Amino acid sequence: MTKARAAVFASGTGSNFQAIMETDDLSCDVVLLVCDQSGAAVIEKAEKLGVPTFVCDPKEHGSRIDYERVLLEKLYESDVSWVFLAGYMRIVGPTLLGEFSARIINIHPSLLPDFPGLDAIGQAYEAGVDSTGVTVHYIDDGIDTGPIIAQEEVPVYPDDTKEQLTERIQQVEHTLYPQVIRQLLEYEE
Repeated sequence: MTKARAAVFASGTGSNFQAIMETDDLSCDVVLLVCDQSGAAVIEKAEKLGVPTFVCDPKEHGSRIDYERVLLEKLYESDVSWVFLAGYMRIVGPTLLGEFSARIINIHPSLLPDFPGLDAIGQAYEAGVDSTGVTVHYIDDGIDTGPIIAQEEVPVYPDDTKEQLTERIQQVEHTLYPQVIRQLLEYEE
């Protein structure tokens, strides 16, 4: 049986992209990295790993629809059937959602529905909660509102700095996301 072909969308350092790529039994082939930031560190990681990269600046397109149409063309050209968002700092619009319904998943650094959107770790830290965590979820037309696939709790210790909490959350992300991807794709087979 042929493995599913996936694209990873990322905007930053690419630590989750790297964790996905370093997973031996992923049940899919990551055939494309899509990045919206030309200077993002994830691009160099993809090049070192031999993953084709498509850098597409949304500002070079007239609208979000036009931008997403360009992305769709690249996804079709690469024969992609799944999209994994890994630190992609853009809202996915109806053009992509319509074509990849129930095939776009995201990882978010909180226990949704708590602390959606940007700087979830900072939101949790400032709120003084005892625990936060990581959520893997399907994408829908809201912001971090799609159906939840998996969650893992991360404690917040009284003497934590935001940096310490971030490090613990990222450690969980780097194991949970590849695990969920593997399980989803094995279930699909």
